[in-house]
Amino acid sequence: MYDDDDVLMRAAETLVAKGLKVKEVYSPFPLHGLDPIIGVKRTRLAIAAFMYATGGTCLALLGMWYFMIHDWPMNIGGKPSFSLIENLPAFIPVTFEFSVLCGAHGMAITYFLRNGTLPGMPATNPDPRTTDHMFVMEITTDENHSNSADEIEGMLKDTPLVELSIKDYE
Repeated sequence: MYDDDDVLMRAAETLVAKGLKVKEVYSPFPLHGLDPIIGVKRTRLAIAAFMYATGGTCLALLGMWYFMIHDWPMNIGGKPSFSLIENLPAFIPVTFEFSVLCGAHGMAITYFLRNGTLPGMPATNPDPRTTDHMFVMEITTDENHSNSADEIEGMLKDTPLVELSIKDYE
């Protein structure tokens, strides 16, 4: 456990340089630049957002075609109601807004489902102080086969940590 984000970043760099694999870092706010240090892969959330927004675009255009052209064509402000192409400039703002709505909601729901952070689920952070002011680096022995538990503990004590907690997980 560390009390400063810069100290944690330097400690993570040092430990990774010595060959340790950091499993997870818990912090009260995002630490920019930490992901490449500890080897976290880029997420595919942007690809999912694009797919949700594309689906929203298609749904918006299909809905506006059905409502305004096929089902109940109306002459509003002298605009022709014969085809989607003739009315497309009027449909652009609604299409854009619906795309953003579908992309944002789809991304949020995917994030919550993927990370298991739905409302009412128990917290998975190892120490409740990580939501306020402390930073925790989680290192497991099963991911660091080449080092014994004593070697890992010695490497950790070489960094300026505030507290070292060793737990057995099953």
